[in-house]
Amino acid sequence: MGEADRPAARTAERADYGIDAPPVIRNLVVAGLAALGLAGVIRARLWDGQFRVGPVQFDLAGTPWIIAILCLGLAAYMLWSSRWGKLAARDRLLDGIGMRGDERVLDVGCGRGLLLLGAARRLTTGSAVGVDLWSSEDLSGNTAEATLENARREGVAARVRVETTDMRQLPFPDGSFDLIVSRAAIHNVYEVTERAKALKEIARVLAPGGRVVIDDIRHLPEYAQSLRAAGLEAVTVQRNALSSGLLTVLTFGSIRHGVVHARKP
Repeated sequence: MGEADRPAARTAERADYGIDAPPVIRNLVVAGLAALGLAGVIRARLWDGQFRVGPVQFDLAGTPWIIAILCLGLAAYMLWSSRWGKLAARDRLLDGIGMRGDERVLDVGCGRGLLLLGAARRLTTGSAVGVDLWSSEDLSGNTAEATLENARREGVAARVRVETTDMRQLPFPDGSFDLIVSRAAIHNVYEVTERAKALKEIARVLAPGGRVVIDDIRHLPEYAQSLRAAGLEAVTVQRNALSSGLLTVLTFGSIRHGVVHARKP
């Protein structure tokens, strides 16, 4: 039976999983429009695009167009991904896990519930918990109430709960969860040592035989190393060579997307 045929998947209202990194999209649009304005100045011959630094002469006549295309194109991609692309990516990721349906699931940095509720829709007797600090800088409209409303719309409210807590200090006993997932959250912890604390906590609350799946945009090798240090095995980093490589180039190395898989002995 396909996911669309499951009773929990039927809903009269579409869940809203928000816009990822809205300040970044805003800045890209502003930069792109500014570049278009500069290109207009050059086209109107109000400036010839020549720029000198000491003895070095730079010709910037074509540069604004390149900047505008890159910035506005990336902003458009991020908007598309936030509204449509991440839903398909979420389903591919969760389908690849092969859930039984009885798992105790934890989503670390759950946001408005993209992975949390996708996993909950695949449960029959299991349960799903999401934790977050609800930063609106990372996701528009990011609140616990929005996540619970999405759970209602997805038809999984009875098996989902959310808690406000720091991923570096998870309020759960050792071995509480069979599956721990996280998407685009751990990289928002800026210090290496603090990210290591979060990953150590993930390993602690994972049950023996349980699995970890971390989908993120940077620091993937670091995550893998921290999980190995915490005693997890079968640790792998998976990347799509084409899409990941293209995003890495377009963002000058800022985005290095991939997925870390690991298992607890």
